[in-house]
Amino acid sequence: MNQSVIKALKLLDLFTEDKNELTLKEISDRANIPKPTAYRLLSALESINYLYKIKENEHDSRYRLGLKLLELGQIVYDQLELRKIALPFMQDLAQEINEAIHLVIFNQNEATYIEKVESNRALRLYTRIGKSSPLYIGSGPKMVLAFLPQEKQEEILGKGELYYLGDHKPIDKKNLMNELKRIREEGYALSIGEQDAETTGISFPVYDHRNHVIAALTVSGLSSHFEGDNLTLIKLQTKKKAETISQKLGYRGTSY
Repeated sequence: MNQSVIKALKLLDLFTEDKNELTLKEISDRANIPKPTAYRLLSALESINYLYKIKENEHDSRYRLGLKLLELGQIVYDQLELRKIALPFMQDLAQEINEAIHLVIFNQNEATYIEKVESNRALRLYTRIGKSSPLYIGSGPKMVLAFLPQEKQEEILGKGELYYLGDHKPIDKKNLMNELKRIREEGYALSIGEQDAETTGISFPVYDHRNHVIAALTVSGLSSHFEGDNLTLIKLQTKKKAETISQKLGYRGTSY
């Protein structure tokens, strides 16, 4: 990582509950860096709203943490709250259908798995909390992608050719856009063999109190388990759990 970025971010650690405002001189002294260097780093943080500057006089200023940090903190809190609320229902779902359950969110133009409950089956899928994958492969990622604004979808999908994992075959973007439209209309996503051979994934959306889709509740397992009456049961139970999690998050819409 760029050393200037590291130095700038470390300045944020100087602020505490007891000392929530610091002058340029105090920051320079505490960080043990020259005032011109401190001023340059502080100005960069101020320009992106990580810091707020109060001009004292022509020789010094006071700084306090900016509202951008509050916004980022709220995002982190929401993710932690989402995991906390969703986990018991994911555990119940895993007991009911005995398949792996995942919670997938949008994160920096990728899909990130933030929670997982394993099945009791001897053969298990290799996934882990924190894993990221392209938004256009797999039912969970595509569910999240389907509900992003159209301009964001175009930004993500517009960067050159897209390929499937494994066989590295090119993805037809027109077909993909039609699939995303179908996901929005039908309210669930289905993928077969996209992330792992002979596996199937089914996902339903999780909504927050603003009626925004913030995650996908995903069931994954061997394709042979996703047939006939068992497939109907998996879809029904997963949909119910996604709806319950959404309601616990304050969702009161009518999209289900």
